Amino acid sequence: MTGGSDAVQAYLDAHRESLIETTLDLLAVDTQNPPGETAALASLVEDRFEALGLSTERLTVDPAKPNVLATLPGERDATLLYNGHLDTVPYTESEWSRDPLGERDGDRIYGRGATDMKGQVAAMIATAAAFVETDTTPPLTLQFLLVSDEETGGAAGLEAVLDQRDLRADGCVIGETTCDSDRYAVTVADRGSIWLTLSATGRGAHGSRPVLGDNAIDRLYAAVDRIRAEFGSESLTLPPELAPIVDESVAYYEGTMDTETATALFETPTVNLGVIEGGDSINSVPTRATARLDIRVTAGVETSDLLARIRECVDGCEGISIDDVDWSVGTYEPIDSPLPAAVAETASAVTGERIYRRSATGGGDAKTFRNAGIPTVEFGIGTDTVHAVDEYTTGDAVARNASVYTRLPSAFATTLD
Repeated sequence: MTGGSDAVQAYLDAHRESLIETTLDLLAVDTQNPPGETAALASLVEDRFEALGLSTERLTVDPAKPNVLATLPGERDATLLYNGHLDTVPYTESEWSRDPLGERDGDRIYGRGATDMKGQVAAMIATAAAFVETDTTPPLTLQFLLVSDEETGGAAGLEAVLDQRDLRADGCVIGETTCDSDRYAVTVADRGSIWLTLSATGRGAHGSRPVLGDNAIDRLYAAVDRIRAEFGSESLTLPPELAPIVDESVAYYEGTMDTETATALFETPTVNLGVIEGGDSINSVPTRATARLDIRVTAGVETSDLLARIRECVDGCEGISIDDVDWSVGTYEPIDSPLPAAVAETASAVTGERIYRRSATGGGDAKTFRNAGIPTVEFGIGTDTVHAVDEYTTGDAVARNASVYTRLPSAFATTLD
């Protein structure tokens, strides 16, 4: 190793403008999902890694949605994996005041995917470049996995990678935005979910004589209200190791909501009525209706047990049945385990700020990695414009992400000794 940590950081400092240009290059490739056509962007990042001398591999089930894995050998076989996604949510160009395919204004970098998460992907490319160009061998083998089809949870992304390859890593950092404004965090957990499709039947009648019918929509609302009443305020029973994660999560979210609301977010289930459909005309009592519920619970809860109780509740609602259900169990890394500790320590050194070790409110690819046996956290500095009109990140955020990602291998390696 002829370089070193000082040389790596000096390289990043000297190439800050090229890092911003890389971010703009990534934004210029339209990867809205749907349709999720990411082949052009996959080729771009693959070319960048190959130009640095990294070995690359494509893992693909859909040629329009390839996944790229690049490897930079380290001083030892232990592996730190960086993961990002190439697709973005859609946008309506007429709603934007900036170019959704990339526009710079001072330190702000606008574009769909700027903070979710092409800025972080650019920082990962810069991480590889910093080690290679300074002739510095990282203390661990570094891998960079850029996947497609994340935004819709499609099978062409991470799921395809794990089906095709025995992916092994001692730790994984996903570049999702976990920090914004003056609050910084590494997410060490996600929540379990139950997605229910409820169906209601009723008895039709003329709209002027509703007493002669049974309104399917009314029945549906009554069932939703009952589920909310029975489960939306119950206290979750969590294992002791979740207590510090909940405490950190509440402390983090107190920056955007009151303490009582933040506490309820993690100590009770949340129930969201996302879709409701029913009825044929304004002057008829509807005979059929459907609703879709999104129920979330903190990691550590046995989701299947909760689902069984919800089924019993629905069985007691007249005219209501469950047509479809999709559920998952929340996952987590112990708050003081090696990877969360290394990321928090490194990020704090770069930012000079407290780094909360919190739960995400939703769930994504971190859950899939953990279930595959790979310790995983999410960390990315960005803005609170994820999925928003005029989404943006900043040059400062992208540069600090690159600093964290390049310093992390040394911090994480010391935990594996």
